[in-house]
Amino acid sequence: MKHQFKNGLFIAALLITMAAARAGFCNDAPDDKISNQEVGIEEKPGAQVPLDATFFDETGKPVQLKSLINKPTIFMLVYYRCPGICSPLMNSVSTVVDKLDMEAGKDYNLISISFDPTENYTVAAPKKSNYLDNMKKKIPPDSWRFLTGDSVNIAKVSQAVGFHFKKQGNDYMHGTTIMVLSGEGKIARYLYGIDFLPMDVQLALTEAAEGKSSPAINKLLKVCFAYDPASGKYVLNFTRIAGGIVLAMVLAFVLTLRLTRKKKNLPVGMNGASSGGSHNTGKVSL
Repeated sequence: MKHQFKNGLFIAALLITMAAARAGFCNDAPDDKISNQEVGIEEKPGAQVPLDATFFDETGKPVQLKSLINKPTIFMLVYYRCPGICSPLMNSVSTVVDKLDMEAGKDYNLISISFDPTENYTVAAPKKSNYLDNMKKKIPPDSWRFLTGDSVNIAKVSQAVGFHFKKQGNDYMHGTTIMVLSGEGKIARYLYGIDFLPMDVQLALTEAAEGKSSPAINKLLKVCFAYDPASGKYVLNFTRIAGGIVLAMVLAFVLTLRLTRKKKNLPVGMNGASSGGSHNTGKVSL
């Protein structure tokens, strides 16, 4: 009875801890799926970007994506007046471009699309000039396009790539990622965050050139980090970390307890003591 009570207590504690940990791990708002995927990134490796979608370039001329995507392409959805993570994202991309062995315009292209339909080329053009002028490596102007568009085409593209955002006041709640597309406009890989390693980007571009697609590895980092819209930064999610630690401790404790009980329940002979054979009593049989 005592052992049954202990077992029941440990199982109850385990279930409660797992529930708490699950709540911590799954509460990714707004960087993951919340409120029926209102905000966040829904990975769709291998999905086709609608090449017939029409946007406006930095001069205000209409362009279709199929005229711009003809080689591996670093693709990002941002909005140019974003007070938070969009500028750091594009800053990181420009820094990576400076460090890549591959050449923009020759081996790959870049496309930024504003998902704010109120922005137009008068906002996109100076943004483009600012980034290209401040890069160490001078790349062809046509290799990085800064596009704007209407809500219909924005929705068509954002839904195709699984990029979900939500207007909040004058700004937007959104996740942060760059996508690497193949020359046919298919998603090869998602890279998350606002800091990118040149090796990761170059590998993704190489895979895109070979027509490969794979899920993002560094998405696992989101277990410990979440986007804070108030500060516009990624911060440690202590709920998830604490939940994971407590869960690991409980599982280790239960495992240790069970191993100890099994050892105690072993036959006496298995512990090195006599298992009961004939005993020498000191008497002589006649």
